[in-house]
Amino acid sequence: MQQPDFDRELARASIDTIRLLAADMVEKAQSGHPGTPMEAAPIAYLLYTRHLRHNPANPAWPGRDRFVLSCGHASALLYSMLHLTGYALSLDDLKNFRQLGSPTAGHPEFGHAPGIETTTGPLGQGIAVAAGMAMGARFLQQRVSKELFDYNVYALCSDGDLMEGVAAEAASLAGHLRLGNLVCLYLDNKITIEGDTDLAFTEDVGTRFLSYGWQVLRVEGENVAELDRAIAKAKHSPRPSLIIARSHIGFGAPTKQDSHDAHGAPLGSDELKGTKRAFGRDPEASFAIPNDVAAHMDAAKTRGAVLESGWQDAFKREVTKNQTLAEWQLIADGKLPAGWDTLPEFAPGEKLATRQASGKVLNALADKLPLLLGGSADLGPSNNTNLNGEQSFTACTVGRNIHFGVREHAMGAFMNGLAHTPGLIPFGGTFMIFADYMRPPMRLAAMMGLGTVYVLTHDSIGLGEDGPTHQPIEQLPNLRAVPNLNVIRPCDAGETAEAWKAAIANRRGPTALILSRQALPTLDREVFGAADGVQKGGYVLAREEGVLKALIVASGSEVPLALAAREQLQAEGLGVRVVSLPCWELFEQQTQSYRDEVLPPACTKRVAVEAASTFGWERYVGRCGRIVGMTGFGASGPAGKLFEHFGFTADNVAKQVRELLK
Repeated sequence: MQQPDFDRELARASIDTIRLLAADMVEKAQSGHPGTPMEAAPIAYLLYTRHLRHNPANPAWPGRDRFVLSCGHASALLYSMLHLTGYALSLDDLKNFRQLGSPTAGHPEFGHAPGIETTTGPLGQGIAVAAGMAMGARFLQQRVSKELFDYNVYALCSDGDLMEGVAAEAASLAGHLRLGNLVCLYLDNKITIEGDTDLAFTEDVGTRFLSYGWQVLRVEGENVAELDRAIAKAKHSPRPSLIIARSHIGFGAPTKQDSHDAHGAPLGSDELKGTKRAFGRDPEASFAIPNDVAAHMDAAKTRGAVLESGWQDAFKREVTKNQTLAEWQLIADGKLPAGWDTLPEFAPGEKLATRQASGKVLNALADKLPLLLGGSADLGPSNNTNLNGEQSFTACTVGRNIHFGVREHAMGAFMNGLAHTPGLIPFGGTFMIFADYMRPPMRLAAMMGLGTVYVLTHDSIGLGEDGPTHQPIEQLPNLRAVPNLNVIRPCDAGETAEAWKAAIANRRGPTALILSRQALPTLDREVFGAADGVQKGGYVLAREEGVLKALIVASGSEVPLALAAREQLQAEGLGVRVVSLPCWELFEQQTQSYRDEVLPPACTKRVAVEAASTFGWERYVGRCGRIVGMTGFGASGPAGKLFEHFGFTADNVAKQVRELLK
């Protein structure tokens, strides 16, 4: 539908108000970035008043368009727009910009204020997350309802965003998939923190994006009518669109416009007063909103209510006849269908790599969870992440198998965008060593509490001949250091099934499944007890016979070594307990009494066994304990030889216990 023309004088007054609100916020806080909000105000005005389908009274309305501020340092722009268009963000909140406890944080933080779609701080992440959101919208539109999920995703980005590698990875994949519901608006201001972009960034961005398969439009950033037409054209393109807006950082500032001085510091009292004079405003007034501007911007509430009401009516008509929509609603409401956790059982003694067991469990879950989707960074056959009988997600088809290509960084960010899409449960796989490539989006997922699932295989020196470059050593403690990220390293197929249960049930944060390349024996659960102890992070796998003398604590592929060592020691009359500790995070959430029951404080003779860096195990073995782990990098050779070479044998573990007991 063609947009009606707009009152250009009122539009200009509104845009100038947005600029000055942002500059006032930064000035009052004496911290922040005024220049980008001042140049981007025309774009934000057009989006929020003319193009964005949104309802300030219900920021979580599923049928809304999404707006992602990829250049998160321009947060004052977003807060100004949210306040002016009627979101629950007060003028006092704007005045408390960047203050402790305020919803108006230095960078937009998901969940801190209504209308913030995702956390953006590290440059480039916003573009990539927006692409993931667009992918999620495409999936819902094609697999759930064409009418209800026909929405667009807009991202505002800067030179810094486009210099970061994650943006290139994401743009390449978005172009390949022809995500026509993605519109990126690029502030081409020729300025970086250190000075002119010519210092380090002279590429032709438009040509690069054309090569990715995007539609590229060029406009003047202050030409509101031209911008309006470009946005209208972009949102109806079958390809993702990049609108390059030649803009001016710090627009209107008498001496700091087009200068890096306007980027990351307040304008200063005199400069700000001069800016207000240039816009015909009272230089002594702060946080001033003219009445006609307030009324004009507030109309977004009325427009949004009408848009959502139409969507809700359509939803009520369709949900009664669309079973998939009903299933979507269940998961979008934070629930899971009955029987989702009835998973395959594995025969005792069966030797199976935990990555293989994971593949079997994942496919069983996919049969019961139609909105579970994901893939791998070109390692599907190795990660066992392919969903049997499912189509691939391509430019022409919308299936549940996603081929992310060799793009771990973008995969992590795409997964965040998918997790932001109501009802979807995304997973993504790679070799554990390459988790380092996607750590920024993994950290953001933990910060935002997104229920993403990372399938990280080839988890130790046990991958063998590929050598130390591919053998993760420090990655386990590295991942365990991330708050709100559950890291689960199962010891066999039974624990792997329980690990997947824990991951799917955890909708309050991400989970990393740490899986072996090499085959491991499936434990006889009639002997060792149920594997559901994984849900508590750790449990007693084999109790001592007689008086407890020592504890052996292990995870993953080293648990069988611990059990074999215990057999030796028990034959010598030494009471030894084996504890499987696959997830430290879940274990630490248990009561102190449960943790003391599993790891009795009185038993100080403890040996931890894990084919990774020893860092962190001190908390469980204490001063009197020992750690059989890696103190350097691995080597190239068959897995069995490597385990023997680095001391991961039952004989060595038993030896460490004996020496402790002396």
